[in-house]
Amino acid sequence: MQRKDLKILLLQIRDDTNVRKEELESFAKYSHLDVSQIDVLNVFDTPKFSTDVLNGYHALYVGGASEANVLEPHKYEFVDYCIKLIKYAGEIGLPTFASCFGFQLAVLAFDGTILSKDSDYEMGSIPIRLTNLAEIDPVFKGTSDNFPALSIHRQYAVELPSNLDLLAYTDQCLHSFKLRHKPLWAFQFHPEVDRATVFKRLAIYKEAYTNSEEEFQTVLDSLVETPESHNLMLNFVNRVLL
Repeated sequence: MQRKDLKILLLQIRDDTNVRKEELESFAKYSHLDVSQIDVLNVFDTPKFSTDVLNGYHALYVGGASEANVLEPHKYEFVDYCIKLIKYAGEIGLPTFASCFGFQLAVLAFDGTILSKDSDYEMGSIPIRLTNLAEIDPVFKGTSDNFPALSIHRQYAVELPSNLDLLAYTDQCLHSFKLRHKPLWAFQFHPEVDRATVFKRLAIYKEAYTNSEEEFQTVLDSLVETPESHNLMLNFVNRVLL
């Protein structure tokens, strides 16, 4: 398989037009792929879909969400369809890279539990700790312990089902796992998002995540570049897909 021949489906959970475009471009940029190689299934436009949407693709990407909550499937009907799709991708062994909201969906897809908090949640650049399994994992191998990554989330997980292998964590919650014996990885942080992009996103969503201009500025001041986090996407493409 050559890089130019790869075709990937992005399961997108974004309602804002600008963020839709930026997220697609970010996934392509850090995968070293052309935007045309990634098709988008946006669940705000298509809330109901079958697992057949995966036919013909070499991998599945799952993005983040700031306008939805995995714990409110009654309000966001696409949540259950997303969970079924990720579970199916795991069953058939379709390589999968799930970020943030995608991480939470994946935890639920494999019978885990997602919790939620309204304050003191992770926001900004944070150090990510690695487990021993990360040292031999194809996506994480070569990554430094305590590498910085960008993370903004209210929902989180503190334990995993037995069929999910923990790869990364912080003091507050779990941050990455792999489905055992399958090429499916999930990340609570955002490997596909860089510092400049977070500035833009926080400007759009600051009322949802911060309570004051002072808190907003504190988060902005915490942001750093996260090259090792971005490398995880490239490792996925180079070491898993190619």
